[in-house]
Formats: sequence, structure tokens, C-alpha cells
Amino acid sequence: MPARTIEQALDAYVDSLMAIPGVVGVAIGRCDDAPCIRVFLVDSAAAARAKIPGRLDGYPVRAEVTGPIRPRGAGDT
Repeated sequence: MPARTIEQALDAYVDSLMAIPGVVGVAIGRCDDAPCIRVFLVDSAAAARAKIPGRLDGYPVRAEVTGPIRPRGAGDT
């Protein structure tokens, strides 16, 4: 069993993950029916993927291309 909860692990690594060029977000999700850390990428550039670890504090990490993430404006539907 990991020493930290997945929430604690994400909190510990969120800044370093978000500092990787091409990363636009991170979250807790489910991968293969187990909790995991999801890392959202602006594109499929190999440079960003190579810097994302496969596991953090025992939890799997999965990268997913989402494209840019922007806040919704008042006029968006």
C-alpha cells in the first residue's frame, strides 16, 4: 500500500508535472479500474511524454492528449 493517498501524491507532484512543457492539466482518474494520476497534454509531442513518469508514489500515471484547455467565457455555451 502506498505511503500517501493519491490526493497527497498529486498534491506533491502537481507543480513539477505542470512545469513540463506541453502539460495543460493533471487530475485523479481511473485506469484499468484502479485510481491513477492523469496528465493532460496539448499535443502528442514525444518530448513531453518522455518527461512524464510511469508511476508516482506507487500510483500509475497516464498521459492523454486533450489539446489546449481554456476557461469558459461568459458567452460560451
